[in-house]
Amino acid sequence: MTWTSVIESSPYAMAGAAMGVVYFLLIFLSVRMHAAGAPLLQIFPLYALRLAGAFAGFWYIAQQGAAEVLMALAGFVLARAATQRIIGRVARWM
Repeated sequence: MTWTSVIESSPYAMAGAAMGVVYFLLIFLSVRMHAAGAPLLQIFPLYALRLAGAFAGFWYIAQQGAAEVLMALAGFVLARAATQRIIGRVARWM
């Protein structure tokens, strides 16, 4: 992998990070709703949206090539760490 291909694949890392932020924020909302005693009919759409969005996003990126999928996955994993850190700080103030 050359630097040129890394630079060309970087938008996919950003797309993966965006998918990751949305995915993990939806998990956060689902858990809070479940802890508050919300019925399953209110929680299930968040679950379905989260899985369908991640599947569709990675499926689209997979059509572009292997390097792009790896960059998107790296962005997704980095978004997980960032989202956990941000939510941890915000949750302490709630």
